[in-house]
Amino acid sequence: MATSKTLVSQSQYFSNKTHSSKTLNKIDSFTKITYVSHDLMKSRHGFHKSSFSLKLNYFALWESKNDSHGRILHVPSISRAVVASANMNKSDECHKQKNMTFVEELRSMAMKLHVKDPSRKGSNNETMAQILMKEKPSLHGYVNFLVDSKVVYDALEKIVMDADYSSYAELRNTGLERSGALAKDLEWFTEEMGIQIPPPTTAGIAYASYLEEVAVKNPKKIFCHFYDIYFGLAAGGRMLGKRASEKILEKKELEFYKWNNGELSELLQNAREKLNKVAQSWSREEKDQCLEETEISFKYSEDIMKLIIS
Repeated sequence: MATSKTLVSQSQYFSNKTHSSKTLNKIDSFTKITYVSHDLMKSRHGFHKSSFSLKLNYFALWESKNDSHGRILHVPSISRAVVASANMNKSDECHKQKNMTFVEELRSMAMKLHVKDPSRKGSNNETMAQILMKEKPSLHGYVNFLVDSKVVYDALEKIVMDADYSSYAELRNTGLERSGALAKDLEWFTEEMGIQIPPPTTAGIAYASYLEEVAVKNPKKIFCHFYDIYFGLAAGGRMLGKRASEKILEKKELEFYKWNNGELSELLQNAREKLNKVAQSWSREEKDQCLEETEISFKYSEDIMKLIIS
């Protein structure tokens, strides 16, 4: 029977049937190690696989004829190999991060939240944007969405204009502001469609209150919300607006989705440059604290978007 060779922990007996399996492929003077562990890494299904290369003379091999039990003579522990792999992955992430602008980091964080979420129930794990693009919007719900959106934009734009934080000056008069446009749209619903504008829901009030609170406690975090709110509207938000226009407004284009003071691409690029400029003086910790706001921003925004199909 052929002899199997498996890398295991230092000076001990080991069963690779119930715990781990490692395969080695020698390439020149280096060994390619594929390490598969059960439970050790506590990943999604209890298994974790990683591959990395190390010099062959750093390890000894376990030889077993029945592929079940064997004995090792000398080898560093598997835990060191696991740590080495984790450190390599962390190093790669840090390297990528160093080569990214702050806006690229913000975008990367946002994109991670645009994937399917297994925790969602009853929606085939779809993202909120995917759900909204499939469900038919209601007129009442859409008006509620616009009202709550205005509450949030009012709060954010007031913070940027009035707060005693010098860096906010970079976010003023960007041309991306939406509060005035939303006011015109709500007026149109009243005059042309005879709709009585409702008060904001708890979703809009909650997000606006949070922005006001965080602007006082940690002003830098507002820059994440600025990016998520304005850049999110310029991307997926316009798609949702177009669908609502076609389904319930007879293709009426709202002011909310128009930028009359310049080309949107230019306005966004100018905003990117200003965000990057402000973040240049921030420490890594300050940037990370700002980036962590992405998930909070998405949660509040999703609660407001849900109103479209309510």
